[in-house]
Amino acid sequence: MDADLKYMRLALRLAERGFGTTSPNPMVGSVLVKHNRVIGRGWHTRAGQAHAEIEALGDAERHRRSPKGASLYVTLEPCCTHGRTPPCTEAIISAGIRRVIVGAVDPNPVHAGAGLIALRRAGLKVTEGVLAQQCQRLNDAFNFWITRRRPFVIVKTAMTLDGKIATRTGDSKWITGKAARARGMELRQAVDAILVGINTILSDDPELTVRLQKKRAAAKRPGLRRFVLDTLARTPLTAKVVTDKFAPLTTIVVSKQAPKRKLRELAKTARVLVAPAREGKINLPWLLHKMGSEEVTSLLVEGGGEINASFLLGELAQRIAFFYAPKILGGASARKAVAGGGARGLDDSLALSEVEWTRVGADWLLQARIGKSPK
Repeated sequence: MDADLKYMRLALRLAERGFGTTSPNPMVGSVLVKHNRVIGRGWHTRAGQAHAEIEALGDAERHRRSPKGASLYVTLEPCCTHGRTPPCTEAIISAGIRRVIVGAVDPNPVHAGAGLIALRRAGLKVTEGVLAQQCQRLNDAFNFWITRRRPFVIVKTAMTLDGKIATRTGDSKWITGKAARARGMELRQAVDAILVGINTILSDDPELTVRLQKKRAAAKRPGLRRFVLDTLARTPLTAKVVTDKFAPLTTIVVSKQAPKRKLRELAKTARVLVAPAREGKINLPWLLHKMGSEEVTSLLVEGGGEINASFLLGELAQRIAFFYAPKILGGASARKAVAGGGARGLDDSLALSEVEWTRVGADWLLQARIGKSPK
């Protein structure tokens, strides 16, 4: 069992190399072991490319190492259906693998366990559930999307210790330091899309792109989808999100009340999506399901206090990433990180689990799951 843990940890480290590039597929790592020696390694690099198991088998072949009789460690149950690539179970069986050790079972209820059954029917010994929790958490976003068909939502914001994101005059640059802002870019790299409100566009004219050091940026898939909640289509035609090279990746989400002439102008460079509205605001559940149908598996919300409240208090977010700077702004009119109507009582407050505090330069990052941890 100690050996199983050792090699599954290696498979997890390999899987993490697919960070930010595999969506809408999960991150998966695989290790081939024979006579207590690693003979092949692999990980899934991006959708449409070979799966981790196939990469590990190919690695062994390139080094002229026979996989016959070997043990295969994989962080996620091998697929047994035809998708963008052929079934991995067929390749595993054909290679003469003796034993398969799996971390997490396929979260898709349509396929869950089917790959394991196929391998056992072919006479392979199968062990499942090794470091299952770590393997499942690696793909939180994919697991959520594949079962709910809407993106896994992370609300990210930077604030002072008293929960303010800007002064009463709107001054907010920069609350946190360079290290925290760099970590924020890493959060963007991990998701498919980012969402802000029209007030963010009007006040900051942000780029909403991923800016990383060259050694990490090279692995990022091209572009990041950008969504702007803009009920009345107030986005300036000169805004960066509709004029830069990534403008085709921008979606301006409007309501039926938006001026048709402005929509036609915006649609020349960006996508315009007319969404149903509730009480003058975009219907967020509808929008999330629309995103999910377009293979947006994860969404980073970087809105102001009202948008943050809509996602958090509306029970539409799964995690938070709150950066805290060692500063105090004060002031009843200063802008809050989470506004809205707020909870009526303490019993209605949002519970957090899996709470992690990390020092980032002079600032602190709080990451947590909203609600109780899944079993």
